[in-house]
Amino acid sequence: AVVDAAGRVLGEALRSQKEVHLQAGGIIPVVAQQLHRENIEQVVKEALGVSGIAIGDLAAIATTVKPGLALSLEVGLQHSLDLVSRYQKPFIPIHHMEAHALTVRLTQPVEFPFLVLLLSGGHCILAVARGVSDFLLLGQSIDIAPGDMLDKVARRLSLTKLPECCSMAGGKAIEHLARTGNRHQHLFPLPMQQYRNCDFSFSGLQNLVNKAIAQKEKEEGIREGEILSCVKDIAAAVQHTVAVHII
Repeated sequence: AVVDAAGRVLGEALRSQKEVHLQAGGIIPVVAQQLHRENIEQVVKEALGVSGIAIGDLAAIATTVKPGLALSLEVGLQHSLDLVSRYQKPFIPIHHMEAHALTVRLTQPVEFPFLVLLLSGGHCILAVARGVSDFLLLGQSIDIAPGDMLDKVARRLSLTKLPECCSMAGGKAIEHLARTGNRHQHLFPLPMQQYRNCDFSFSGLQNLVNKAIAQKEKEEGIREGEILSCVKDIAAAVQHTVAVHII
């Protein structure tokens, strides 16, 4: 995107890789990196074209450099540094999660300080945004992120085999099925109830869900990879437990 000093988006472009990742059952870093390489130049050209601003007229180039999928971030970083070198522009490295935290200020009149909850496939962070590059970290996931966990549960349930879920990412498929499921049919204990802090944990919950799925497969006499009759109830119970833990 091309953004002015007041935070107005003058031009933006996006390339989605969702279809490719769906076929692979999730994001494979080397595949994501190759797709980034193939698309980044055109995306930058599109954003500049929409904005009507030449690259030589930019004040600076900012890029997210960490944390995240290192291979994908590397593509953006390398492309940016090439432009910085060619056009002699200042370079601003950006913390990936800070970028997510501050994006709300592009679209809403939000003043500092504000509480921010960042939830994704790779991160789970609760912080107070006190200013640009000034964050008080209250808590974060001590193992895996909620999105990662939901994707793994969706894969274990083979949700892409359901016609209604075949084009959905794992977390979205769980959400879709949970709407018509009964969460009371499966009770999973809330993670970290004995701790009085703001950290999160999802790996233990995932192990409990996997055990429950295996037990149900045994009861129904089906093998892993086949669809359970109670799949909607499991989805509802898992989503509920994740949501309550975060709340």
